[in-house]
Amino acid sequence: MRFIDLRSDTVTLPTDEMRQAMFEAEVGDDVLEGDPTVIKLEEMAAEAVGKEASMFVVSGTMGNESAIYTHTKCGDEVILADNAHIVTHEVGSAAVISGVQLRTLRTDKGYLDAKDVEATIRKENNIHYPETGLICLENARSDGSVVPIDKMADVYAIAKKYDVPVHLDGARLFNAALYLNVDVREITKYTDSVMFCLSKGLCAPIGSMVAGSKEFIERAKKSRKLMGGGMRQSGVIAAAGIVALTKMRGRLHVDHENARLLADELSKIPNIKVDLNRVQINMVFADMSGVGKDDSYIVGKMFEKGIKILPSEDGFMRFVTNKDVTKKDVLYFIDCMKEICLS
Repeated sequence: MRFIDLRSDTVTLPTDEMRQAMFEAEVGDDVLEGDPTVIKLEEMAAEAVGKEASMFVVSGTMGNESAIYTHTKCGDEVILADNAHIVTHEVGSAAVISGVQLRTLRTDKGYLDAKDVEATIRKENNIHYPETGLICLENARSDGSVVPIDKMADVYAIAKKYDVPVHLDGARLFNAALYLNVDVREITKYTDSVMFCLSKGLCAPIGSMVAGSKEFIERAKKSRKLMGGGMRQSGVIAAAGIVALTKMRGRLHVDHENARLLADELSKIPNIKVDLNRVQINMVFADMSGVGKDDSYIVGKMFEKGIKILPSEDGFMRFVTNKDVTKKDVLYFIDCMKEICLS
């Protein structure tokens, strides 16, 4: 039975072209002499985001955490938004791996205010204070919103004023660039390092990229090794990443259009609240509390109809469009939701 899976854009199946590329990939030992397919992917990724070099990692969490570990030293303070993915969904890795203190700031509209960042940076060499080792931004954000470029530029200017590096969690970077109608390099030029996922909207089965200066990536590869991320014939999976970068970026607009359709139609169902202004990439968040049905009932009934969704988190159900969800699927989902919620 084919399921319509709206749980995430991590659930996509690799394309036939990806599978063929994986089968035919030229490989080597990436920790020793190097894997030629991984090297090609890393060169492509660095060029795509306007950085000198990049490295291939198995996941977005490993990418973010290897960047934090490389930028900071034990006991440093890292400034970031209070609802950043690094804080909420990376199981405390920054504390466990890097021994850093996360200094979270409340945000207005989901992004850091440069004045708040400047006020928070530790400016004094005080025996009582940790040092500010890093500022982390996120774009697109895991709540589906996109940070305006000028807001990133303002924070980056403050960071440079105090010689603090900036890392971008760009898991859905290409979705953000599509929404802003800019090349991704217009976003990443306001960062010292950036992580982006191949395994979300770009549909590769495994992997993320971390990019930055050559010197930074050289050190980051040692951080990756420390975390168990030194891979061997990893060209087998990197080959799918090459297809993702070359072929899948150009179809992201379809996911955005389907998300907008889903949001518009879902908002018409009585007692379901959808903030349409929040639908900026391929994610839709809905407050289902008014329909009088609990999460387990809705999730279970949807499953019976061949649709996979997640229960609410922080009061909202999240629906994510992706390569394997068509316009027809979205309309079927809406019909099912009407039947379940209005019965």
